[in-house]
Amino acid sequence: AHESGASSVCITEVHAHGGEGGKELAEAVVKAVQNHVAAGRPFVPLFTPETDVLAKAEAIATRLYKADGLELTTKAQRELERIRSWGYGHLPVCMAKTQYSFSHDASLLGAPTGFTVPVREFRLNAGAGFVVAVLGNMMTMPGLPKRPAALDMDMDEDGNLLGVFG
Repeated sequence: AHESGASSVCITEVHAHGGEGGKELAEAVVKAVQNHVAAGRPFVPLFTPETDVLAKAEAIATRLYKADGLELTTKAQRELERIRSWGYGHLPVCMAKTQYSFSHDASLLGAPTGFTVPVREFRLNAGAGFVVAVLGNMMTMPGLPKRPAALDMDMDEDGNLLGVFG
């Protein structure tokens, strides 16, 4: 990693130890950012938290993925208007896309250019506090662990639930 330009390398064990397992990584990230700023290269975000969802998706598509722009389906346009009308048009946006390409298309490997990102739909996750832009023909499904928590849930003889989080 150092040969590739990384300023620090550390093991993170957030999954096993929660926040404490990520402390070393968090400190390394803060130090890297401070060094970056001290070298005259301040962090400039793509957008502010108040930026509209569509503008956030466009910034991600054009500035990170190097796309020519976004193309919204009629369904995506309707969903976006509904999300805005409910007062959620400023939430963070998560782009659901293939992991094989910076584009929406798994066959365009790596970092292609000369493409437009099709947004098939917008999904509001109000409880979690973000909007998902589903790109192209991406199928979404919940990510499950190798051993689902439901396997460890039970009820004792007094009707108390066991193995339920929270």
